[in-house]
Parts: sequence; C-alpha cells; structure tokens
Amino acid sequence: MEQHIFGVTEVNNLVKLLVDNEPMLQHIHVRGELSNYKMHSAGHHYFTLKDQSGALSCVMYRREAGRLRFRPENGMKVVLSGRISVFARDGKYQLYCNTMTPEGVGDLAVAFEQLKNKLYAEGLFDERRKKPLPPYPERIAIITSPTGAAVHDMIRILRRRYPIAKVILLPVLVQGPGAPPQIVRAIQYANRWKVGDVIITGRGGGSMEDLWAFNDEQVARAIYESELPVISAVGHEPDVTISDFVADARASTPSNAAEIAVPDQMELLRRLRGAEERMEQAETQRLEALRQRLDTLAGKRVMRDHLAYVQDKRMELVHVQQRLSDLSGALAARKRQRFSALAASLDALSPLAVLGRGYAMAQDGEGRILKSYQDVTAGDRVSVTLGEGGFTCTVDKPFEEVKR
Repeated sequence: MEQHIFGVTEVNNLVKLLVDNEPMLQHIHVRGELSNYKMHSAGHHYFTLKDQSGALSCVMYRREAGRLRFRPENGMKVVLSGRISVFARDGKYQLYCNTMTPEGVGDLAVAFEQLKNKLYAEGLFDERRKKPLPPYPERIAIITSPTGAAVHDMIRILRRRYPIAKVILLPVLVQGPGAPPQIVRAIQYANRWKVGDVIITGRGGGSMEDLWAFNDEQVARAIYESELPVISAVGHEPDVTISDFVADARASTPSNAAEIAVPDQMELLRRLRGAEERMEQAETQRLEALRQRLDTLAGKRVMRDHLAYVQDKRMELVHVQQRLSDLSGALAARKRQRFSALAASLDALSPLAVLGRGYAMAQDGEGRILKSYQDVTAGDRVSVTLGEGGFTCTVDKPFEEVKR
C-alpha cells in the first residue's frame, strides 16, 4: 500500500479539524499573565498569556474587545474564556478570546480604579476648583430617569423644604450603553441655556453594573466642565462613583442631594423670626434710650424757664467781657512797661542825651560829622550842636593835641 504524503496545508487543516472537534477546547477558561499586549489599528487585540513555564498566543477580535470594561495591561493577571483553534496558514494554534476578567476582582472594579487614577492625575478631583453651591437657588435642574423612585423623592423633598424654587427635570437614561451620552448632553444643555442655578444628577441604588453610567469618563468630564455647580447623587451611601469625585458636592443619596441643594424653609422661618425678635428688641431698647434722654432734657432748667438759657448766656457773656477787659488791661500794662524800658534804653543810647551832658557835635558844611582835626582846615565853616541849640563858627587853626 502506497503511503500518503501530506502537504503542509493539509496537515494544518487536519490539526485544525481535530482541535475544532474537541469539545473541551471549544469553551475553555485559562488563567495567566498578560504579555506583549498590542492593539491593532483595526481594533483587534493580540497578546500572549503566560504562566511560570508556558505561553499561549491569544487574539481578541474587535467586537469582543469593544465589550471590555477596563484597559488590559502587561503583567495583569486575568482569566480568559474562548476557544482553541489553529490558524491554518501558519500552523499556529491560539486562543480566540471571548471574555477577559481580571483575576481576583471584577473587570468593573479594575476599570473604576484605572479611570479614577487617570482623572485624579489630570486634576479633575481637585478641591480647589470645586464651585460653591448657591445658598438660595431659584431653579434646580435634575438630570435623572423620569420614572425612577429617586426623582419623586427629590421633588417631594424640594417642595417640602423650599417650595419657592422651580424644579426643571431633564429626563435621561441612567442605565445601559445609551445612558452616558444622554447624561452628557443634558449637562451641556443645562449649561448652555442656564436651565438652573444648580444641577443634581444621579439615580437610585443598584449594582455596580447598574450605576456604571456614572463611572463613564465622558460623564465625568462633562461634570468637570460644567459652569453650573453639580451635585452627584448616585445610589446609596456606600456607593461611590467617579461622578462623586468630580462633582462640586457629593450626596449620599438622591434624597440627600435635595437636602443639600436647598435650605429648609422651616429653618429659614426660625432664623427670620429670630432676626425679627432681635430687631424688635433693638428697636425697643433704642426707643427706651430716646425716652430716657427726652425725660432728662425735659427736666433741665431751660425747659422749665425759657429765659433761663438767655440769662445764663448773658451771665457767661458778662464773665467773658470781664475776662477780656482784665486780659486787655494786663496786656496794655505789660506793653507800657516794655515801652518804658525800651525808651530808657533808647534814650541812654541817644546822642542828644550825650550832648545834654556838656558835649557838642561838630559838622562841616555838608553835614558830615567831624571826628578828627584832619577833617577841617583853617577857614572852614563848622556847625556846632549843643545840648540846647548850637552855633556856627570858622576854624582858626586845627590842632592835634587835646588839652586835658
């Protein structure tokens, strides 16, 4: 019997047929560590799954990869499900992956942590950029499902606490793949048209899968970019979403969001009544003080005798006049005394006083005082002034020596 000789393609197809007909390999779960992870431009993912002593080539096509909730990374331990088959052209067997789940935790938990770390690094959780809530909002925009219990709870509490505020409901899906785009558009719409003074967005409780719309990156960025302050109200108190970190305020429940958004009218009434009482007390005290002042003024002498004020002022005027007279007399006396002293000093220095003591003052014809015999010559006319009167004479002979 002649032995059949196989072609390479025949061998590969035969192996593929054998592998594809093995039921155990058509729905298999494999645990390992991701390595050499690559994402093709067409959307397919190619990678290697390895353990301590072996490696397995894997591929996840675009449709299956699009359902991933997290971003696969090299070194991540995962559990894959899919089928083993042979790529006949290369004779290479590989795992065609349908699902990928991080080992030990769910894929949603990993996706949550990855997105949280990413947005934190970008500063979307920074407390310094969070906007304050308006103390007395006139309009409140609620972005949530119109049919859920959460919206009815919020409206009921808002009407009870602060009925003067207008509530505007922007209905959206809050669950499923269509929810994030609707929430984003509602936030943008509220900002564009200034629908409210504050936005409340959220939903009632549920599983992590149910709340996932509020872990969406686009929803988080829309909240961050909102010019209106946003209150995140998702699930129950233990539930935490990415929206809670980004929002300007986080409420533990939708009902708590309504309480945070508006003041309590009963508390406002108590505060107003307290202010009214304080104002009344202050006014009463002011009136009492004015009454006491009026009583004091009424008891004054001027109020009993209308001329008393004029008489008092007349007495004050007389007293002031007397003081002015005394002061002016004393001032005149000091001035006279000083004048006498100055006059005496001046008289002591006066040349007339010197002449009065027997001296004479000689002047030439031009009125210059003669101080030396050299100032005249024989025949000059000289005027001599005495203590009383004077005379004119002619110089006979100047001489130097003065007889003593």
